[in-house]
Amino acid sequence: MTSTIPTTMNASVLHTAGDVRTDVVDTPTLAPDQVLVRIAAVGVCGSDVHYYHEGRIGSFIVEQPLILGHESAGTIVATGSDVPATRIGERVSIEPQRACRHCEQCKHGRYNLCAEMEFYATPPIDGAFAEYAAIQADYAFPIPDSMSFDAAALCEPLSVGIWSNQKAGTAPGSRILIAGAGPIGIIVAQVARAFGASEIIVSDPVAERREVALRFGATTVLDPLAADIATLGLEVDAFIDASGAQPAIRAGIHAVAPAGRVVLVGMGADEVTMPVSRIQNRELLVTGVFRYANTWPLAIALASSGAVDLDALVTGRFGLDEVEAALEAAGRPSTMKVVVTPNER
Repeated sequence: MTSTIPTTMNASVLHTAGDVRTDVVDTPTLAPDQVLVRIAAVGVCGSDVHYYHEGRIGSFIVEQPLILGHESAGTIVATGSDVPATRIGERVSIEPQRACRHCEQCKHGRYNLCAEMEFYATPPIDGAFAEYAAIQADYAFPIPDSMSFDAAALCEPLSVGIWSNQKAGTAPGSRILIAGAGPIGIIVAQVARAFGASEIIVSDPVAERREVALRFGATTVLDPLAADIATLGLEVDAFIDASGAQPAIRAGIHAVAPAGRVVLVGMGADEVTMPVSRIQNRELLVTGVFRYANTWPLAIALASSGAVDLDALVTGRFGLDEVEAALEAAGRPSTMKVVVTPNER
């Protein structure tokens, strides 16, 4: 680490559920294979909001002070001993995870399923609501000068959209049903359009969000409270659930054509009831989505080319000392993406 980097920094720290404070903490020290990034933008994710309100997500429990935030981008300001100093000054988008690289899942390229994964803002690993963050050099992806830091940070949820569509087999001519028009659902729709889907149907009970979906790639929107999606005879090639709601999952499965795919993305109840006979009789493939793997180059290409518009999703910006307000804003139906800016740009 160079002498120009301060030894302490400001960070927004979650102490317990509902208790977020701006603290002075140690600036990360670098392992030989890491870079230090001066954080310019951090998107607020639903998981951040969940940790803030509940202090846990499933088996991941906040048991000690934790820096939230995993959708991040900034500028490399220092490098570890094994990383060329020529990388200093690069504008980068951060893939916020570190796999072991040695287990069977990693060796098969499924490093998102690594049992030893260290992921930003997942207890006990600190995230990026801070002035600086450290990451392995190969998880810091250079971005073009034309790309904003906001868009670079949102390459993380874009990666979820890419991974979901890859799991769904989305291709030119595909017919896709998406449940949920929140940030992930909207990004999934944009990626489906970029992948060539000819019909993109988005369902959401909130009229305002249905209107947003039409602006970002949906060809049709449906109100699940006004129509029983399970009985509309949609016969889509794939259903991607971005809601986590059991009624939406059930209805979506009934809307899939034989040999189609069901991709579960939304975080809802740990257990839901599904129409098993429908899955069996139609030989549907049902899979979950847990983060992503090897998506960042494509995410940067889609965003920088304009095939996916991430900047237009940003509906609010907050400073590092306003993280609590950002978390509250992110939970409102009128919000798409909220961005925290830890440093002056």
